Amino acid sequence: MAELQASESKDEPGSSSVVKIMKPPTTRIIPPLNFCPVERQLYRSAQPSIINQPFLKDLNLKTIIWLASEEPQDDFLDFCSNCHINVEFVGLMNEYAYKNVNPWDSLSEGTIRRALEIICDKENYPLLVCCGMGRHRTGSVIGCLRRLQGWNLASVSEEYRRFTGARGGRIMVELLIEGFDINSVQVDPSKLPEWLG
Repeated sequence: MAELQASESKDEPGSSSVVKIMKPPTTRIIPPLNFCPVERQLYRSAQPSIINQPFLKDLNLKTIIWLASEEPQDDFLDFCSNCHINVEFVGLMNEYAYKNVNPWDSLSEGTIRRALEIICDKENYPLLVCCGMGRHRTGSVIGCLRRLQGWNLASVSEEYRRFTGARGGRIMVELLIEGFDINSVQVDPSKLPEWLG
């Protein structure tokens, strides 16, 4: 972190000292849109951009689950390579079926299952789950994770809607979360994060 240049003065009555910041830090620490901790060393967000790289570097990420339907930009891939972050491309469209896939569609159950199996392995931590805006695809995976944790559906839906903004949630996403077969997720009990074990 950059050091602040500050000066102390006793200008205000009743105040022992006032710190005035004379120069802002040179490095801006800006989280991605919709960034939020989910559990210990597990985070969620929208697709990170170049201005988010100093923030992401401070998280010491080991894995990023990429749920967006399109590939990330080259500068993001270079950043991940330089920081030794493994990017798991879970939500990319199958190039052979590209004409039949709508990038706004919900994730399939198989895609969610794969993402959850990565999340359920503590060797992948610290870990970030992200998609285009950090709303529906990320919300689908986190919602199914919450079900895996034993949350009730009302709490799962409330958390999902908190990230969807003024437009609100998608009923199809909530139905997918509700109908997801949590027993289909294959996990190694010895590799579960402490908060899931």
